[in-house]
Amino acid sequence: MRILLNTLYITTPEAYLSKDGLNVVVSVKQNEIFRIPIHNIEQIVTFGYMGASPGLMKLCADNNVALTFLSPQGRYISRSQGPTKGNVLLRKAQYKNSDEPNYALHISKLFIGGKIQNYHNILRRFIRDNGEDHDVESVAEYLHKCKHRVFNADNIETVRGIEGEAATKYFGVFSHLLLNQKEDFKFEGRNRRPPKDAVNAMLSFVYTLICNDITAALETVGLDPYVGFMHTLRPGRPSLALDMMEELRAYLGDRLVLSLINRKQISIKDFVKQGDDGIVMTDSARKTILSAWQNRKKEQITHPYLNEKVSIGLLPYIQSMLLARFIRKDIDDYPVFLIK
Repeated sequence: MRILLNTLYITTPEAYLSKDGLNVVVSVKQNEIFRIPIHNIEQIVTFGYMGASPGLMKLCADNNVALTFLSPQGRYISRSQGPTKGNVLLRKAQYKNSDEPNYALHISKLFIGGKIQNYHNILRRFIRDNGEDHDVESVAEYLHKCKHRVFNADNIETVRGIEGEAATKYFGVFSHLLLNQKEDFKFEGRNRRPPKDAVNAMLSFVYTLICNDITAALETVGLDPYVGFMHTLRPGRPSLALDMMEELRAYLGDRLVLSLINRKQISIKDFVKQGDDGIVMTDSARKTILSAWQNRKKEQITHPYLNEKVSIGLLPYIQSMLLARFIRKDIDDYPVFLIK
């Protein structure tokens, strides 16, 4: 159990929710492990299949507390809420702001500025841990300049262009961050559809996991994941999830892939060629990555804005809640997630 931003997160898959008077009661195998007065929270998010009692659902509805059900892996299942919950106002503000060029530009700058800063921080950390590397140092300095260019941009197309330049430079030295299995995991830049090497196959797979988690998080807080600010609207495309994942790609995705390779938790034998150019992961590779992904999400960090200990798996939900608060004008600006 964890309370953040007035949201109660139930991360124990075996937990069952019920009510006792005006209290939310959490039980595991019929043993009470936690309780909290309903008026102390605004939302409950539960990761599991055990569910909640009808009495608890009515208690939440009567007190305007949203109740969201996710799978243990974080996939969105459903959301229950009372008739007076104001998500329609939040979404109306989201839709209006997405059509405001200056607002959309401001949000896009934050997402991409955060992404580039996190790229920069990953490279600087590599240098601190492994000594000088001229190529990596040069790209880190270039990324620092790119971030300032982003915040001086006067239109979204310029932001997109700078983001593309920064990503190309960053992935141009990504292979330097591979300390082991260099011959097996050759990497010469990003490619996809289909990925042409094992590293790109892993990156694409992990980015999909991140996007799924962010989509679920946005649904959870009442935002529409398909209406973004920078990524263009397209049927079936979760544009806002793609916007938000920019700041989290490096921390959640790139570091996981590097760790799996450098710690030799995955090998080139876990990949097979498909056609002349493509490469795909075996079931063994997917299981290894998913296991590492779930373990990674359990790790604790201090959130830079909240200054509280949180599990990494809750980052998409925290950032989505902060974005919703910014859109509602509850906070002055959106605090993008930055790693050290």
